[in-house]
Amino acid sequence: MAKETGTSMIAQNRRARHDYQIEDRYEAGIALTGTEVKSLREGRASLAESFVSIDRRHEFWLENANIPEYLNGTWNNHAPKRKRKLLLHAKQIFRLERQIQSKGYTIVPLSMYFKDGRVKVEIAVARGKREYDKRQSLREEQDRREAQRAMRYRNRRG
Repeated sequence: MAKETGTSMIAQNRRARHDYQIEDRYEAGIALTGTEVKSLREGRASLAESFVSIDRRHEFWLENANIPEYLNGTWNNHAPKRKRKLLLHAKQIFRLERQIQSKGYTIVPLSMYFKDGRVKVEIAVARGKREYDKRQSLREEQDRREAQRAMRYRNRRG
């Protein structure tokens, strides 16, 4: 059987990109059970309410990520919102812990995807935005879209 290559997106956390100013990004592996991987292959996952926590043993955990039960699973199916361990290098763990010591910083999951047959989670060190920052970023995005629309219209006419 041929090995899988390339990447395919499973889930994105769009709310995190809106609510936080992203500083640094990291790719982490994730420890899963068999039925969780099968459920992810069907494209069923949600990172909407999820967050990353650190325990006293310096281990990173993805909490509140919803991976629904595998439909064809048996009695040994997984719990949909259980804590899942994130797999990082020791240097990355040390760097992340040092970065979130600063006030206002947190670690949020941005996306979950398959990379060469393995499930990866993109996590980021982020600072929470204030309400006026969110409005400003929405306004900038809308202005950028309108400018592109006007350029397209002008180029079509000429």
